[in-house]
Amino acid sequence: MAYINLLPWREEALKTKKKEFFIVLAIAGVCAFVLVLLVNLYFQARVDGQRVRNTFLKNEIQLLDRQIAEIKTLNAKKTALQKRIDIVEKLQRSRNVGTQVLDEIAKIIPNGIYITQIDKKDNTIQITGKSDSNNHLANMIRAIELSDLFTDATLESITSDDGPSKLLSSFKMRVNIKGLVNDSNTGFLNTVHGGGK
Repeated sequence: MAYINLLPWREEALKTKKKEFFIVLAIAGVCAFVLVLLVNLYFQARVDGQRVRNTFLKNEIQLLDRQIAEIKTLNAKKTALQKRIDIVEKLQRSRNVGTQVLDEIAKIIPNGIYITQIDKKDNTIQITGKSDSNNHLANMIRAIELSDLFTDATLESITSDDGPSKLLSSFKMRVNIKGLVNDSNTGFLNTVHGGGK
């Protein structure tokens, strides 16, 4: 007798196909979920790594800012110290200038010239005195020009005296000191009054 299958094989095949479909769908869903999770973890790791790098860079920038501030402070201190050193050097250079000026004036004044007043302002000396001859005054100007300490002697005025000392002429002369910077704080010689040579 011929074998006849009376079971509903189409429904069974349909159920099997549905079951396989749902299994494949579940596997695809799990794979998609795992893939999304892995992508999310990857990008989260990238973001975390970038945050760590940003934090590191921020800390390094703060460290550099502190170092720059320290460098600025050190530069300011260096500038202030250099100014002090310059002042000390100026004072060192001008320490004995007062004595040198008086010494040099004593050397260059010829007989017949009498100094009555010496005024100093910055690097200029104003010499006031009396002379018994214009030749003596000219010799003094030549001696000033040849001096190692003085330069630019300028005779500002010369007048004949009246009265008992009419043989003498009053004069005013301006002389610059070589190598001194105009600095009124180092004034070594303000005013000297006295007799002559």
